[in-house]
Amino acid sequence: MFRSDCCSGMLKGNEDMGNVWIDGVGEISLVRSQRARRITLTVRPTGLVRLTVPCGVSRARALAFAETKVAWIASARQRVAARQAAVPPLPPEAERERIEELRRAARVDLPPRVERIARMFGFSYGRITIRASRTKWGSCSFRNDLSLSLYLMALPERLRDYVIVHELCHTVHHDHSPRFHALVDRCLGGQERVLDRELKSYVIRR
Repeated sequence: MFRSDCCSGMLKGNEDMGNVWIDGVGEISLVRSQRARRITLTVRPTGLVRLTVPCGVSRARALAFAETKVAWIASARQRVAARQAAVPPLPPEAERERIEELRRAARVDLPPRVERIARMFGFSYGRITIRASRTKWGSCSFRNDLSLSLYLMALPERLRDYVIVHELCHTVHHDHSPRFHALVDRCLGGQERVLDRELKSYVIRR
């Protein structure tokens, strides 16, 4: 976990200040802490970012601080990803249990998520297969069948949605042409590059 600080005052209570989108970073959560003495940015092992705000510091000032730390956040995420990649693998039995747990969660979460997103944007697709793929998050066949990695369940929901949108757009354009990327970007409200950059900060442990 990595942190970046800025001096400030003292806080007397806790408050969830909600989530905010910052260009170049993605979604971050804002929290007031009863012990905070400074504005603090924390990058979690999952890549999620939390902005802790002490008493006496406005929301606008805290966000301005976060916006000056976009490069730092990207670097911290890379360090987190590198550290996760260096973690020794689990014993075989524990790894099998982990995979089955993710598989069960993926079977519950991913098919209705695909259906919801496809309906939202008017996409049609074939079968959905959930695999323990470690080389890619998802793929789309020429028959428009989708293959999704069960490791998507280790990602924040916004990145799961991003991968699904990406694969559903392949049902229209079976390539990575400018037309394909324009469609993805349009579906994501102009956030394709931001989300793609964030996704690259995650690695699947091999």
